[in-house]
Amino acid sequence: MTRDALLALGVVMAGATQLSLPGSSFGYGELLLALWIMLSIGRIFAGGRTVLTPALTKLAGFWLVMTIALALGTIVAYFTSIPYLTGLVHDTEAYLLLVCITCLAAAEPDADHHLRRSAWWLIAIANVTLAIQLAQGWGWLPRANIESWYWDRFRGWSENPNQLALYCAIFGTLALHLATTTSNGWARFLAIASVFFTFYIGRLTKSDAYLYTSILACLTFLGLGIRTWLKTAGNKVSLPRQALLLLLIGSFPLAVSITPYVLSEANVLESFAKSLTKDNGGEATAETAELRLYLWGAALEKGVQSGSMGLGPGPHVSRPSTWERQFDFLTRPFEAHNTVLDLYTQGGVISVLALAWLAGTATMSVWRAKLDALVALMVSIVIFSMPHLIIRHPIVWFALTLCLVVGRPSPVRSEAGAIKVA
Repeated sequence: MTRDALLALGVVMAGATQLSLPGSSFGYGELLLALWIMLSIGRIFAGGRTVLTPALTKLAGFWLVMTIALALGTIVAYFTSIPYLTGLVHDTEAYLLLVCITCLAAAEPDADHHLRRSAWWLIAIANVTLAIQLAQGWGWLPRANIESWYWDRFRGWSENPNQLALYCAIFGTLALHLATTTSNGWARFLAIASVFFTFYIGRLTKSDAYLYTSILACLTFLGLGIRTWLKTAGNKVSLPRQALLLLLIGSFPLAVSITPYVLSEANVLESFAKSLTKDNGGEATAETAELRLYLWGAALEKGVQSGSMGLGPGPHVSRPSTWERQFDFLTRPFEAHNTVLDLYTQGGVISVLALAWLAGTATMSVWRAKLDALVALMVSIVIFSMPHLIIRHPIVWFALTLCLVVGRPSPVRSEAGAIKVA
């Protein structure tokens, strides 16, 4: 197995949190990623070349700022509260793993080629593993110690349905990127099939965030595709281009004219929208929203109390009062389930600004490179980060590193040493 395939396998298996090494809290994904890191470092020690790419510079700068912010937050927590050591150690280990993966991947010679190969491997492995998980969920294969369903929500090998939904959201947009940038017909067909398959699995999770993310990512991709098509058409006069321009020009008066009819059918539209959400927009959706609002407010309060310096790695939000009555044995703090607010409680405003800068840089890189599917991928990550903490997932950092690297690809090598890419 090549290192590119090993990286892809480790990233995919990192989402299989129900699968862990016997007698250990570590999963197979962490083990595979650690093996990839050791092989990459071994390549460097053996005389392998590294390249100081713009992506590597940005990633190293981000992690340096994050390290300083989290260290300051830990010092503040030491003097102002009792740190939750288990969470601190867990998050520190996760961040260290992510630092090594992102920086080593960006430092590879021809990093864009290697990451593209890893992306193809990732999609292929994801399709196989998702098919196995689905077969286990339907009872076609033995489940062993796996609980494939969380009530009526599919979670496969993941700890919860939202985690699987995040992976499906990124798998789908990555497959869309590969489908729109390959010249191989069979590869394009398989990538497009993967888009539909991962969307089906994502809907089985009944994640509201996945639904909203998919809609916005699709609209982003279509809008950017129309923009690109209009620009590349130039001054050429064609019937499809004229028809699209007329449609765009007439869209506003058309929307105004049908507004009364839309309002008259508001109840039907509301019922349709609720039917797409978890529990048809019923009690489960309302309870989730109430819990999220409580956690967000508590996280903001914690961050302000720390002087916007944060409290170091780990969760820091106090338990909701309802949970205190039902689960008195739980003494650990909660996460805010919002990436920005969780990061605010850990590293303060410095870490939040650093993450916003990195995500903005990655988005602008693929925007300038006219990689519409990767822009939609960044939209998916940003939208999914609002109701969930996603910064510790390797799949997120694989996607961010890919966007940073392919936005500034390395020069094409000579034909004799070129790397073939699908």
